Amino acid sequence: MTRNILGDERIHPAIRAKIAGHHADIVREVEAAVAANDVVVVGMRQNPMPRRARKALDAQTISYKYLEYGSYLNTWRRRNALKMWTGWPTFPMIFVKGALIGGATDLEKLIAGGELKRLLGK
Repeated sequence: MTRNILGDERIHPAIRAKIAGHHADIVREVEAAVAANDVVVVGMRQNPMPRRARKALDAQTISYKYLEYGSYLNTWRRRNALKMWTGWPTFPMIFVKGALIGGATDLEKLIAGGELKRLLGK
């Protein structure tokens, strides 16, 4: 599956750096966490789905790194950079062994099918 992303040749050279640098710090922070941890949950306050994902991981005694970026009322521009980077439209964003596996519902399916433990080598 290939994601449809606007190619550089269709972006005016004068704005390419602006696009590339759009809140790059938050992307680097998540990339570093993903590289350093088997499981990473990226969420936000007031959203029940990141809490649901963390609860599911806790129930399986699977350790994870949690990164939280603002709430519904703030930090949305920074979070938007993560959505653009991953292509995933909602929170949480859950990474397992470096791969984006989706959100809380997707995580629960992996747990129910035993796939999560297989991915983690347990």
